[in-house]
This record gives sequence, C-alpha cells and structure tokens, in this order.
Amino acid sequence: MAFHKHTLANGLTMVSEFSPSARSVSLGFFVRAGSRDETPELAGVSHFLEHMAFKGSHRRTAFDVNRDFDRIGADYNASTSEENTIYYASVLPEYLPQALDILADLLYPSLRPEDFDMEKQVIINEIGRYEDMPSSAAHDNAQRVYFAGHPLGNSILGTPASITALTREQMADYHRRRYVAPNITLAVAGAFDLNQLIALVEKQCGHWPATPAPRTGLGEACGSGKCEVICREKVTQEYVIVLSPGPQARSPLRHAADLLSMAIGDDSGSRLYWEMVDPGLAESASCSFRDYEDTGTFETSYNCDPQQAVDNLAIVHRVLKAVQEKSIGAEELEQARNKLLSRIVRWNERPRGRMSSLGSSWIYYGQYRSVDDELADYEKVTLADIRQVLDRYPLERMTTLALGPLSKLEAV
Repeated sequence: MAFHKHTLANGLTMVSEFSPSARSVSLGFFVRAGSRDETPELAGVSHFLEHMAFKGSHRRTAFDVNRDFDRIGADYNASTSEENTIYYASVLPEYLPQALDILADLLYPSLRPEDFDMEKQVIINEIGRYEDMPSSAAHDNAQRVYFAGHPLGNSILGTPASITALTREQMADYHRRRYVAPNITLAVAGAFDLNQLIALVEKQCGHWPATPAPRTGLGEACGSGKCEVICREKVTQEYVIVLSPGPQARSPLRHAADLLSMAIGDDSGSRLYWEMVDPGLAESASCSFRDYEDTGTFETSYNCDPQQAVDNLAIVHRVLKAVQEKSIGAEELEQARNKLLSRIVRWNERPRGRMSSLGSSWIYYGQYRSVDDELADYEKVTLADIRQVLDRYPLERMTTLALGPLSKLEAV
C-alpha cells in the first residue's frame, strides 16, 4: 500500500492509498457538514442539500447525473450524518476522470427553484416513512432526549415544519458557508495513477472557495438522565434504547470502548444475546459504541413484545450493572477482539471500505492510519483499559427512550 497526501492551495485535502492488487477505485468527498451544524430554522438542510446535489448542476440535469454515472458503470451514492455529508463512487480505474468530474459537480448544485420545491415533498415523505419505522423513530428520539441542548440532538432529517419553511436562499447560504475547500476531504483508494489523480483534482477542485468553516457548539455530553416514553398504540412491539456516555473519536480509549460494547451486545455470543435473544425474550438486543468529534455514547437497545418490555429493561439494567461493577472477562475480551479484527480486515479489503476508513481517519484524527495501525490498537487493548473506560464513563448513567404501545416503562 502507498499512501499520499496532497493539499490544494485553497485548503482542500486529498488523501489516497494505492493498492497494487485492486481492480477498481473508490473516491469520496467528505464534507464536514451535518445536522449538528444546523440551527432550528435550518433543521434538515444538510440532508436536503444532499438530495439537491443529485438534482444537477449548471452543467448537468438530474437525468444527466444518473446517465453519466450509469455510462461508466459506477456504484455511487451519498449519505448524511450528524457530522458529515459524504458523496462517493466506485468505478473501474479507466473511468476515474469521469467519476471525479461528476462527483465534483455534485458538490456545487444549481439549486434550481423548481427542483427545490419538488424535492421538499420528497423529503417530507421520507420523514413520514422513517416515522413509520419504529426503530428509526426510536433512535431519532433517543438522540433528542440524550443530547438535549447539544447540537448532536438535532434531527438529521429535520421536521415537516422545518423543511416546509426552509427557503432556497437559506440553503444556498448554508452551502456557501459549509461547502468550502478547507471543509472538504477527498479520499481515494484502490487502483489509480497518482500523478493523473493530482492533476484531475487540481483541475476539478482548485477553484473552490478557500474560506474557513469552523464548527461551533463542541462539547462533551453526559446525557439528560431522563426516561421518556412515546406511546404509539398501532406499533406492535416496544422499542427501547438506553444511552450512556462514552469516549470521543480522538480518545485513546475508543478502541477499548468498541470492544466493550461488542462483549456486552454484539448480535451473537454477547451477554445481551444470551440473556435476551437466545431465550426468546426479545427479538433483538444489542449494544454499540458511537464516537463523535467531541463526545461518544454507548447505545443499548432491544425490541420485544410489550408485555416483556419492563422485565427486559430490568435485565438490561442488571447486565450493565454487573459489567460496571466487575467488568468483562479475558475470554470475552478476546472473543470480541477476534470478531472486530475480522470485520475490520474484511471491510478494508475492498476499495470502497478502504476509502471510507481512509477519509474517516483523516477528518477525525488528522492522520493516516493503515489497516495494520488500526488492528494493532485493538490488539493492545487490555482488561485494564476496559476498566478505565468503565470508571471514566459509567454505563449506569442512563438516558432511556421507549417507543411503542406502552404508556409507561419502569424497570422492576
């Protein structure tokens, strides 16, 4: 593997990793713009803007965008999170110039008024669709309750009211502030010619604005500690999410936190699996670790028959309390480690996965991390590190959200 970093005069950073065995290339623009960068008046604008990117630029219509991607056989998409909007494509190496041209075009859409007005209804329908999905609605509300008063509590999709009120001028202003070269990282992985790539990036992106785009509202979040129940009588199961504080993305404890969550609630062979899923007490039960730029969370969740929801919450409390007091064992740690190492290797074997890892590492850590670097950090985690995570971020500091037919939920 050969890593190279190239910074344009306007501040855009390109990070690339050449793989001699790859037969494709993946490239993605990572824009540091997400729901946490929005005000209440702009709720949902980051995700809405992602949609508008595919409606075309001054050079392309929406039809042209899809046709041009299809002509080169690209696997392409985009996604918006709390902190980033990512536009990516995977193609055969000979089509790298065309793929970069299309992706660069996406980042500067024309925002045609007729497209803007039409896409509003698409977004509102999408919000309704996610609201009809209990797991998605529960997660969105759990974030809101846990991060009360913190920008990470902002909804990625926004609300029907905020989308309806949003104007094209507001979106254009947001785009001018966030879609600037110093706020964008291009990650490329797979098979490519480096000199050609640099020349293409300079041509396509060298004229982008160089204005700074600082992020505000950074700060650690410890959770509201509330328990909120949202009653929806037509939902057949109860969906419960328990959030606890965790390390931020740059914390040296993040690898230990990842392994701890896997030991507690991986989808097989974990404590919650054997306590709740294997005996049929819950359809699913999991624990995951999510790290952000300034904070992190452990998310423990389950869904089950409403009549079992209270008893299952008691089980979750018991499992988390036992881990908090006595930690996990050496065998549990080793099992979690082996699972995670296997997933990291398999994900990074493909240019698409490697591009994603490369871009994420750069925007969060400001450094290149090879697959071996990542594996080594997980291999170094000890039970003492797990204990340190538990002492610094107690699992029992819980914020709870339940969504389903129940009107109240209290652990016995």
